[in-house]
Amino acid sequence: MPTLMKFLVVVALLAGAVFAGLWSLANLAAPPPREITVTIPQDKLGR
Repeated sequence: MPTLMKFLVVVALLAGAVFAGLWSLANLAAPPPREITVTIPQDKLGR
């Protein structure tokens, strides 16, 4: 039983580290804003 508990603790720690990494990437790493120019053909504007 102690081996199972060690395994579960290691899996929980790894899952927590992955979750923390994904959370930090999603919330703390903001891409810099930039302008985007899109040209639209004239035949697409008439519809």
